[in-house]
Amino acid sequence: MSTPDNRETGGGRPQRADARTNRERILNVAEEVFGKGGQSASTEEVARLANVGIATVFRHFPTKAALLEAVLVQRFDRLREQAETLFHATDPGTAFFDFFSHLVTDAAGKIAIVEALLEAGGDKGGDAAQASDGLRRAVGALLEHAQRAGALRDDVELPEVYALLVATSQASAHAHLEGEVRDRMLAIVFDGLAPVRARDRE
Repeated sequence: MSTPDNRETGGGRPQRADARTNRERILNVAEEVFGKGGQSASTEEVARLANVGIATVFRHFPTKAALLEAVLVQRFDRLREQAETLFHATDPGTAFFDFFSHLVTDAAGKIAIVEALLEAGGDKGGDAAQASDGLRRAVGALLEHAQRAGALRDDVELPEVYALLVATSQASAHAHLEGEVRDRMLAIVFDGLAPVRARDRE
């Protein structure tokens, strides 16, 4: 399980307010630093930008891999929470497609963090995998809501839709697609996910 923000990483004692603040700041800075710099970014840069000593970083996160895993968990949890706020949207179709687009746009930073984690000797299992699964389930709920509303074709399921999400995310990130090209790519994908029109059945 992830270490709660109000606990010391090594014990079980509640953290002081300043320690919690330092941990949150380190995580937020690390997400930005590794999201932009990937494998070339360093914990020393994180410490400098977070205005803490390197010892403070390692007090909260004993290794670079531990820091990167915590960053991934935070990122997945935030995205899942964003998806959950859309569960009761008045337009489930728009909610699904907008969130799909958001995940694709957000993908470059996430992929850079994952690559940095693997380079640091970590893996995508454990807490990060659990957080990723939570996000996947939230996307599945948005998919079902859109299908029930008639905004999405009813003959597709989460595995293939998530495969499309992963593929378009990787294409956008690794091919460094311009925004206009990415939007056209998504428009093609979304057209394929749209309900079959009555005239298409004739």
